[in-house]
Amino acid sequence: MAGFSFVCALLLCAAAVHSKPTLRKERVHHDPELSRQAHEDNKSYQYDHEAFLGKEEAKTFDQLTPEESKDRLSKIVDRIDSNTDGYISTAELKAWIKRVQKRYVYENVAKVWTDYDLNKDNKISWDEYKQATYGYYLANPEEFEDATDQFSFKKMLPRDERRFKAADLNGDLAADKEEFTSFLHPEEFEHMKDIVVLETLEDIDKNGDGHVDEDEYIADMFAHEDGGPEPDWVRTEREQFSDFRDLNKDGKMDQDEIRHWIMPQDYDHAQAEARHLVYESDQDKDQMLTKDEILENWNMFVGSQATNYGEDLTRNHDEL
Repeated sequence: MAGFSFVCALLLCAAAVHSKPTLRKERVHHDPELSRQAHEDNKSYQYDHEAFLGKEEAKTFDQLTPEESKDRLSKIVDRIDSNTDGYISTAELKAWIKRVQKRYVYENVAKVWTDYDLNKDNKISWDEYKQATYGYYLANPEEFEDATDQFSFKKMLPRDERRFKAADLNGDLAADKEEFTSFLHPEEFEHMKDIVVLETLEDIDKNGDGHVDEDEYIADMFAHEDGGPEPDWVRTEREQFSDFRDLNKDGKMDQDEIRHWIMPQDYDHAQAEARHLVYESDQDKDQMLTKDEILENWNMFVGSQATNYGEDLTRNHDEL
């Protein structure tokens, strides 16, 4: 029943979202916890800090003295230096930033793991997940006969099973923590991206022709309920569809075009941030950072992804 309640809560949230006629839905998958603010000068450090920690969390960080911050940052630098040569390369910094990005995903999975691992064997079988999530529905299908087509458990169950099997790399129908993480957060894993694209197509393709036309693309973001003029941003999105989404100009998006839309490959946010940090702190311009160079510029690092915008400096070392 707990699983059922959890899913129902998700559905109610989704329904609430869809009830807002001018809500703009975000389909593009951005790296988590990454700044979309250009780093132009020291004024952006606090902006990033508050934007990605929130004001209350930023206040917690502000309780640390500069000496405490530098001491904790020093310990983090030791962990970033994966080859222990005393230098931080752009590649090491990028790898660390990627790790920080994914950590929230693994923490999320850890919180729900025991809800699904019913027999406590440190794996979650498809049957365990199905029972925890759909057990009430399977035992009482008549209660769901009037459910809207959009949120039908009858459709969600086979879709979840398909995703579970894609995440189950060894095919034993029992997910270890890595496989279960890829099941719950498929957008974070390369081998799951086809599933993300397919599910996006199925969500938007209302006429079932296997493509997304312009009206379906717009309807996914905007419910035109009052019959009035479209907002300016909707007209802009129609232009975006024509100019940038429909790459082959056939009036609709196929799966390859959907992938290009929701998973753009032309910009690596972690790489850009790593290069920025190296550029700003590399005093001797050798394309590498020493611990001293990082600590000299500590105020920038504690406002960057390398320390989860300062949050890591408030954690115990063993938690990192």
